[in-house]
Amino acid sequence: MTKFMDVHHDMKGITEDQLKAAHRADQAIEREEGVHFERAWADPKSGTVYCLSEGPSADAVKRIHERAGHPTDEIHPVPYTIS
Repeated sequence: MTKFMDVHHDMKGITEDQLKAAHRADQAIEREEGVHFERAWADPKSGTVYCLSEGPSADAVKRIHERAGHPTDEIHPVPYTIS
């Protein structure tokens, strides 16, 4: 499985509760595409939201976000992570 970081740009003013609801909407259907959404971050001033996921392909991540009602603008594979 590959990790992906995706970016949403038009979410100005997003609240913490709205971010949580969007993340839960992804998680509710993620298994249908073999994806797991791990974390999400948001900057309400710029309207930028970042999501970290793991899945079989960028297309699978894209489909989940579209079906959950918040299409992503960019998806990037993340081949290396460190803690």
